[in-house]
Amino acid sequence: MTRPPSRVRIRAADLTTQDAFTVGRLVRAYLVQTEQEKAERGLAEMPGTLGLPDTYLPEVTETARAYDGYLALLAEIDGTASGVAVVRPDAPTAEIKRLWADPEMRGLGIGAALLDAAIAACPESVRLSVWDWRRPAIGLYESRGFERVEPWDPRPRLICLQRAR
Repeated sequence: MTRPPSRVRIRAADLTTQDAFTVGRLVRAYLVQTEQEKAERGLAEMPGTLGLPDTYLPEVTETARAYDGYLALLAEIDGTASGVAVVRPDAPTAEIKRLWADPEMRGLGIGAALLDAAIAACPESVRLSVWDWRRPAIGLYESRGFERVEPWDPRPRLICLQRAR
């Protein structure tokens, strides 16, 4: 579906409101696609409720509690939530845990806007991990100064990146 470019608006989600449902919905879409991609590569985890590994369920069903202490950012285009980033800015090393743009809205700068806002929210360096087959995402991260570092997550095909402030 092609849409004319619109201004991407990024705002902090209020997880005490309907935003919690919106963040959970977008994170679920991210997790479902990720699990499908992992299954295609022989890396899938055992699915549980909602077709996701049980470890991910709180992010979808209890979003406000699961992301307590995190900053959730929503990307909106023309008032429609089209992407999400979940950031832990206050951790010893800040971390971007989730970054997702609706596939139908990609190419409009949502991912870049979310990434820039997530970086801006982190007072020091920030890290993230990404699957090695997600080449466009890796390119975006590297364009913002992220560099490959020694993995903190041992899962195969997961690349760990860090950006100094």
